[in-house]
Amino acid sequence: MIRTLLMIGLIGFLSLVFLHAPVRAEGEFGGLALGNGQLIFEAQCVGCHVHGGNIIRRGKTLKLKALQRNHRDSVEAIANLVRNGKMPMSAYKDSLTEQEILDVSAYVLNQAQQGWN
Repeated sequence: MIRTLLMIGLIGFLSLVFLHAPVRAEGEFGGLALGNGQLIFEAQCVGCHVHGGNIIRRGKTLKLKALQRNHRDSVEAIANLVRNGKMPMSAYKDSLTEQEILDVSAYVLNQAQQGWN
């Protein structure tokens, strides 16, 4: 019985993950897919940057003040960091498409502007 319930739960979870269609957002980010950016962030970034923080380098968070202080407060500046990395952060140009890099960068900036709520 428990095994059956666990299997049903697993199937339901996997259905949500694989059948989820990203939500496209218009406006300030020029149609970049914030929903897709969120999915990428959760898959690639949240391990070090949960809630916009940074578990490796505490001062290098994704909070708006830190992004401004480090001159990373635009989609292109964030995308450049995602693309090329900067130790200890890995570069993602070989594992994400350019559109995915722009999507996750727009998501990060949008979240920073909203206080990561």
